[in-house]
Amino acid sequence: MARLVNEQVEQCYLTATNYFECSFERPTIHYNQRGKIAGCARLQTNELRFNPVLLKDNLDTFINEVVPHEVSHLLTFILFGRVKPHGKEWQAIMTDVFKLKPNTRHQMDVSKVKGKTFLYQCQCGPVELSIRRHNKVIRGTQNYICRRCKEALKYMK
Repeated sequence: MARLVNEQVEQCYLTATNYFECSFERPTIHYNQRGKIAGCARLQTNELRFNPVLLKDNLDTFINEVVPHEVSHLLTFILFGRVKPHGKEWQAIMTDVFKLKPNTRHQMDVSKVKGKTFLYQCQCGPVELSIRRHNKVIRGTQNYICRRCKEALKYMK
């Protein structure tokens, strides 16, 4: 599977090279991304990180969507510098270079990589927070607000 992802990264760079008529330094590729994130582009170090658990269960999605998505982040940084992560420059690379819809989130089943969650409450109903976010609430360094009703989330012990 890693070989297929590596080959797709190379194919994306060849496509970009043809489109922009210039060559790009290839990134270092790691398979150590954790949690619910499928992939991550490290801009300053020219690295790509992929989640091996999600990759195993979603190979086609990785090849067709995740790899071009993350490569587009690196190309955007090389060509335009620091801009909004999913801004117009990134969207243009996704649509014009890779001929893909610029989706910002994946739809993969993350139950295997979800980790422990804690239930919080708002007017909308229960909301799950990750252990990292829960610990910030417990330490008093962060409060969270529901995206829908804008009410502060309260921990349900």
